[in-house]
Amino acid sequence: MQKSNIKKKQKITDSRQSIDLKSQFKKVDTGIKNGVFIYTNTLSIEQFANKINKTSSEILKYFFLKGKIKNINTILTEEEMGELCLEYNYDFEKKVAIDESNILSNLEIKDDPSMLKPRPPIVTIMGHVDHGKTTLLDYIRKSNITKSEAGGITQSIGAYQIKYNNKKITFIDTPGHAIFTEMRARGANVTDIVILVVAADDGIKPQTIEAIDHAKAAKVPIIVFINKCDKPNVKPENVLKQLCEHDLTPEEWNGDTIVVKGSALNGTNIDKLLQAILLTSEILELKANPNRLGLGVVIESSLSKSLGPVATIIIKNGTVARGDMMIAGSCYGKIRAIFDENNHQVNEAKPSQPVKIAGLNNVPLAGDNFVVSKNEKDIKSIAEKIHLYQANLLNREQELLAKHINENDKKLIIILKTDTNGSLEAIKSMLSKINIDGVTTTIIRGATGGITKSDVELAKASKGFIIGFNVKPTKDVKDLANNQHVTIYFFDIIYNLNDAIKKMIKGKLDPILVETENGEAEVKQIWTHSVIGTIIGCVVNNGVINRNDLVRVLRDGVVIHKTKIASLRHKKDDITKIEAGKECGITLDKYNDLNVGDIIQSYKIVEKKQDE
Repeated sequence: MQKSNIKKKQKITDSRQSIDLKSQFKKVDTGIKNGVFIYTNTLSIEQFANKINKTSSEILKYFFLKGKIKNINTILTEEEMGELCLEYNYDFEKKVAIDESNILSNLEIKDDPSMLKPRPPIVTIMGHVDHGKTTLLDYIRKSNITKSEAGGITQSIGAYQIKYNNKKITFIDTPGHAIFTEMRARGANVTDIVILVVAADDGIKPQTIEAIDHAKAAKVPIIVFINKCDKPNVKPENVLKQLCEHDLTPEEWNGDTIVVKGSALNGTNIDKLLQAILLTSEILELKANPNRLGLGVVIESSLSKSLGPVATIIIKNGTVARGDMMIAGSCYGKIRAIFDENNHQVNEAKPSQPVKIAGLNNVPLAGDNFVVSKNEKDIKSIAEKIHLYQANLLNREQELLAKHINENDKKLIIILKTDTNGSLEAIKSMLSKINIDGVTTTIIRGATGGITKSDVELAKASKGFIIGFNVKPTKDVKDLANNQHVTIYFFDIIYNLNDAIKKMIKGKLDPILVETENGEAEVKQIWTHSVIGTIIGCVVNNGVINRNDLVRVLRDGVVIHKTKIASLRHKKDDITKIEAGKECGITLDKYNDLNVGDIIQSYKIVEKKQDE
């Protein structure tokens, strides 16, 4: 018998450490334990009273004596709960209960120190608009592109890695201040170091201060890059003084803030900036375990025509590989493809590496935490429960909003769907800056992905409309929108969207009532008719007098009465109008007290839409 020379395919074992997600769930029993009040969330007065074995009336009386009127359904703040605990001689402590709704932002990873390896720092560049953030990022990126790649590079994933002195640095160029804050609010502190860009010729501005506040709140070290130092007559020392006012004392002034003076345009001292990043990274001792299943944060996402839902992720710990089962927010799926920042396919990504992945069942949100697990059943179960939790939360928010939408209120209710999270945040930011008195703009749903039937139903219920930015609905959705009389607007240029929204807002405003003068006549003679009443003989000095015009009666230049023309005659004929230079007879509606020499000015009121 001839031996087969076909070798059996060996199964490759995955030695990466896994994490049992459900083992991380933690239930917290609220109430008094050993003289300490344990709680997870704020409570109503009735709920709080039951937990500390008091009556609601005792607590209501406590607040009443302090001049605060509350009822048993009033939700206490954490400060008020603490105040009451002290009043009743209890200490208090807040604990976090962990379940499907918050598991991804509360994972506890315990790595053997011997498994930890140094990882590249993750850097976000922030600062005031036009101070050179993009120019700096572009210079750093282009200086690290090899000649073979330079022609076809498409920097599209929102982050990239460079090598400097044989060490890697990851730069994020997606988050503006709003996204940076949103990520932090979701427990996604992805940034290790913030580079604060300040223009030497402009100094610290409002957005600079905002960036400083965000970085400090996130407890992230700040390196300051004073840009545009190549400009004539600039004084970087003025920026140093301003930095001190915000508790960022430069090292050269015996402080601990690294400040680099240079130019992003021509690359002056960019090497010093990169050295400062590596030095700060060494001090921070950034480490991760590459030999575990990856976890990290989504920094961008979109719906691709060819790949379906895609997400740009940064790995905080572990390794992400093609074929891994991943959960990101309420989305899950098996990773089908991984792309680096140059759109090259790779098989895996290591700690601090930014990559784009395809294979999720839906588009996750920027700031969503992700984790890879071998337990596909757990991943699906948790993702579905997160989706249900988020849907219930959204429904409650929309119900509350619907209650506050008054028929008489002038509101622009918008459901916003975009192709990427970057577009979504940019449009949200743009709309928040449109400030026109008399109309409020409310986005009741903002998400990436195609326009769905659910969006149409929400628009119908809230009397709103849908904006699609680089996304289109299916025929079924279009048909439903037509049947429900829901308007869908499509845009692919953000400035056109901005102009259109302003026009829509102004269309909601009450029209301006503008008086337009028609003509002017002088009273020459007055006589009384037994049936008609006072007849006024006039000469039209200018313009045209129309029957039924509104009129002002002026005496010595002062308006003494406003009314309208009841009849207009020329000789014996009723007429509809009379022009300058002609005589006419006029009767006024319910007004007879005129003198010879009075002036009758005729006018009309025109409704004019408010201009932009």
